[in-house]
Amino acid sequence: MLIRKLFKFENAHIVRGCSTRRCSHSIHGHSYKVELLLEAHAFNNGQLVYDFGLLKTNVRDLIDAFDHAVALWSGDDPDYLDAMRRHSERWVLIPVSPSAEQFSRLFFRLVDSALSSTDMADGGADVRLHSVIVHETDTGYAQCFREDADNPRMGRIDLDAIEFAPTITAQWRDSDLFERLKRQAA
Repeated sequence: MLIRKLFKFENAHIVRGCSTRRCSHSIHGHSYKVELLLEAHAFNNGQLVYDFGLLKTNVRDLIDAFDHAVALWSGDDPDYLDAMRRHSERWVLIPVSPSAEQFSRLFFRLVDSALSSTDMADGGADVRLHSVIVHETDTGYAQCFREDADNPRMGRIDLDAIEFAPTITAQWRDSDLFERLKRQAA
C-alpha cells in the first residue's frame, strides 16, 4: 500500500547548462510541492502505514530548510556562490544542479535517511520510502525512485557534500539532526 504526504516551499535557483537562457542565466524562484510516497505491506499497531505525525519533526525540518532559501550548486562559479552566501541568510549548498530532477533525488536521500533513523515504536518497521515527486510548476514534476537516488550516472549525492546555512540549522528542533544523518549514512 502507498500513502502520500505533501510538503510545500518557496525556493530560488539557477540551473546552469539547461537549454533556456532564462533558466540558466537568471536567478528565479518556484513554488515547490514535494510529495513523499511511503510504502508498506503491513500496518503498524495503529493500523496505519505510517503515522504522519512522525513527519512533523526531522523530515519537515529538512524540507523546510529549502523554504525562502536559495539552492546553490557547489559546481557553480565561486564568485556567485560567495556573493549569494554573503547576501542571503538562507541558502543550501548541494553537490548537484538544483533542477526538479535533482531535487527529487536530493529529497529522496535526505528523507530516506531521516526515516531510517526514526524510532518505529508503533510496530511499523515494514515502511519504506517508495518515491519522491517534486513539482517545480503546476504542470511539471520529477519523480525519483530508489534506483535513481544512488545512480552515479545522474550525479553523486553524498550527504557530506550538502551544507545548510547556519541560520537554517539554528531553527531545527534537533540541532544535531544533519550530523547524525551523515554519521548514519557513512
